[in-house]
Amino acid sequence: MTAAQPFEAFGDLDEISERLQSPDPAVRRLAVIELVETSTDEAVPLLARAAGDADAGVRLQAARALGDFDGIDAAKALTGVLFDSETGVAQAASHSLAELRDPATSAVLLPLVTHSSSFVRAAILRALKALQVAASLEPAIAALGDKAPAVRVQAVGVIGYLKLIEALPSLIHASKDGNPDVRLAAVDALSFARNEAAAQAAADALWDPEWQVRAVAAETIGRIGQASVAMPLTGALDDNYWQVRQKALQSLGKLRVRGAVEAIIPFLEDQLPSLRKDAAAALGEIADPSARGALVGRGRDDDPDVRKTVSWALQQIEARATP
Repeated sequence: MTAAQPFEAFGDLDEISERLQSPDPAVRRLAVIELVETSTDEAVPLLARAAGDADAGVRLQAARALGDFDGIDAAKALTGVLFDSETGVAQAASHSLAELRDPATSAVLLPLVTHSSSFVRAAILRALKALQVAASLEPAIAALGDKAPAVRVQAVGVIGYLKLIEALPSLIHASKDGNPDVRLAAVDALSFARNEAAAQAAADALWDPEWQVRAVAAETIGRIGQASVAMPLTGALDDNYWQVRQKALQSLGKLRVRGAVEAIIPFLEDQLPSLRKDAAAALGEIADPSARGALVGRGRDDDPDVRKTVSWALQQIEARATP
């Protein structure tokens, strides 16, 4: 087939439809693949039929294939596959639902947010997240009280993607959830607000018992851009986990916290090159002349990336010192 020829190598839909009725599951699976290659929405009803095939392999292929299509018909077909008896098929349908981008499909999804199956509820909320329809906010907030942590995580995702300031109290509440995955998702989502309340909630999360949540909290503070929580962020430089210390260094640099210079300088001697580099970068962003001597002392660091960053940091200090 050349570029100038129309696409017809996989046969027309009628011919493929006949092969979907073959007694051989392998033939039916290949027919499903060929339906995707037609790239036409007219293939969706045939894929929906294949999603109910007696062979689990055909159903799995159909569930994956439907992810290449959009619209209400595809959404209806995929929601049906969520109830498949084979876990792998149902999970494939969940992944494909998350590929939907047509806001109109929310009409198919929203009624299932309160379904009795927690798997279905989580899958539906995950699909609603990318659609970003305002109608999903209320059911997502309600789902923050769901007994299943996986559902609450997906509910946080919906709220975070909508980025509506009126939902901030719900995210702050979720940042104190009993499940660490929910807290992590909520703290990460706080950054859209960029206000004092969001910054304080992220600062509170710097004391979370899970280091992953603390690391996300330190990063979120930098994204929010509120220097009012510089003190607890500087305190995070003493965290037991280097990942948290690294995020704190990066955010202190973004916020240009001059008061943290003294606490940052010792990291220029850290055994981890990545922390030495981030310390130098932070000092360069802050550009306080008091850090010049410490930076000069690392000009011959064993790591080339550290040396390069130190050089850049010194340039920043000189540039801002020049009238």
